[in-house]
Amino acid sequence: VQLQASGGGLVQPGGSLRLSCKVSGATLDYYAINWFRQVPGKEREGVSCYSPSDGRKSYAHSVQGRFTISRDNARNTVYLQMISLKPEDTAVYYCAADDVPTCLPSGSTWDGDGMEFWGKGTQVTVSS
Repeated sequence: VQLQASGGGLVQPGGSLRLSCKVSGATLDYYAINWFRQVPGKEREGVSCYSPSDGRKSYAHSVQGRFTISRDNARNTVYLQMISLKPEDTAVYYCAADDVPTCLPSGSTWDGDGMEFWGKGTQVTVSS
C-alpha cells in the first residue's frame, strides 16, 4: 500500500488549500485515512480522520470548522480542504492509513502511533 500526499504550498493568512492523498494498492474501504501535521521541534498531531466503517469524519479541535475531509472512491483519494488558514497551520502534512478502520471522535488528540502506512509529507506554509 502506498500513499502520496500533494497539494501543499504557500498561502496567505485567510487563504485556502486542498491537500490530496492518493492511495494505491488497497481500497479506501479497509483503512481509516488520517491527516497529520508536524512542525520541526514539535510533536506530530492528528488533524483529521475518515472512517470507512461508519463514515465518521473527525477533526482536531484546532481545525474544526475550517478543515473538511472527504474521499473520492473512484479516484481512491482522500482530500483535506483547508480554509481560513492561519500561520499556526504551517507544517508538513502527512497522510497515513490505519488498518483499524475507525476514528476517534472530533476534538480528540492522536499522534499517529499504530498507523500502518505513511505517505511522504507536503509542506503547507501560511504567511503574508
